[in-house]
Amino acid sequence: MATITPAIEVSGLHKKFGRTTALKDLDLHLETGQIAGFLGPNGSGKSTTIRILLGLLKADGGEARILGGDPWRDAVSLHRRLAYVPGEVNLWPNLTGGQALGILGTLHGPVDTRRRNELLERFELDPGKKARSYSKGNRQKVALVAALSSRAELLLLDEPTSGLDPLMEQVFTTCIREVAAEGRSVLLSSHIFAEVEKLCDTITIIRDGHTVQAGPLAELRHLQRTQITVQVSADPAALAMVQGVEDLKISGATARFSADPAQLAGILRALAGYSPRNLVSSPPSLEDLFLRHYSDALRQPVATQAGEYR
Repeated sequence: MATITPAIEVSGLHKKFGRTTALKDLDLHLETGQIAGFLGPNGSGKSTTIRILLGLLKADGGEARILGGDPWRDAVSLHRRLAYVPGEVNLWPNLTGGQALGILGTLHGPVDTRRRNELLERFELDPGKKARSYSKGNRQKVALVAALSSRAELLLLDEPTSGLDPLMEQVFTTCIREVAAEGRSVLLSSHIFAEVEKLCDTITIIRDGHTVQAGPLAELRHLQRTQITVQVSADPAALAMVQGVEDLKISGATARFSADPAQLAGILRALAGYSPRNLVSSPPSLEDLFLRHYSDALRQPVATQAGEYR
């Protein structure tokens, strides 16, 4: 039985800039046809990783392969099979948006003009205006239309919705789902947790250039606790004795606590004896999972985090 080559396969990646270590033993995996979220704050090594995948930087150690090829040695041939959208798009100021799209389109062979025109309409972009007159959001739209109208097998998106309004973010979400439905692959680096949760099959969280969490989002959620808020008729203080109830906080008749998902059945049975009048259960969010890995870093003085690379 034939095996499908992963879209991205990174293992033990190292990169240093002088005495600063940007990446150390970083792992990243993306199966063909999937959307993978790539998370980490500024300075964690996301952009350095993407530059290595684009063949713009050479890794100091480890292995990186995209679409079965080496991004450094095979950069020219691989670039015809991938599309890249950065978070800060710069265009030729004296060219129109349409002319810029024409140049960008040549990177991937024949342009699907029907698809491009459809995307221009969906993103409400006027291609006849000079690029110097575009807002940041409209420059972003040019790069997105160029990438999405190509037939690239792999899309590398680094903060792609930067500058877009909420309506255009929704258009982006729909387009990325269409790309995945066609069997193409997407690596999405984003600070917008809701965007990643809606789109991604898997996530990789990195910290200080190292992978700290990776896997399908549904599985990773089980590592976090469900948050429950309940209003009861009886004294809620006794809930502290219920197995699985943690971090109990009481305000009058309202109790808030976290719970291990595996203990929920027993907790709900116990709550029934307190005559609950209202109950809200919030599943673990991607933001909760992310902040668990960075909560201690957020408490550190800013000076201790200096010298890192994106």
